[in-house]
Amino acid sequence: MQNPSSSKEKVKSVAPKLVEIIDTTVYGDVWERPELSKRERSMITVAALIGMRQTDQLRSHLEKALSNGVTAEQIGELITHLAFYAGFPASLSAALVAKPLLQDLGLIRGDEKA
Repeated sequence: MQNPSSSKEKVKSVAPKLVEIIDTTVYGDVWERPELSKRERSMITVAALIGMRQTDQLRSHLEKALSNGVTAEQIGELITHLAFYAGFPASLSAALVAKPLLQDLGLIRGDEKA
């Protein structure tokens, strides 16, 4: 499983201030605000990433969503729902990112052979 902070560590030497802002503002402030639960924030973040077709960051945020209480079934529903708002290609790409993660975690089975 990919470490959610691995992307930050990879870019820290290039953009140390960016990593600082992510740690202090995004995760240290925004994610800690009580008006939305972490589960809700995860669903919003995953939806935004799918809508913007930012699949590079999607797996780590799907992992975070699962740890914040979003179920595999809810992830599937979120991906399906977004097909109508973000487009079918965006949802199909998201499903291709989600599938190996959910399989690795034993939350879904692999495709059955005929």
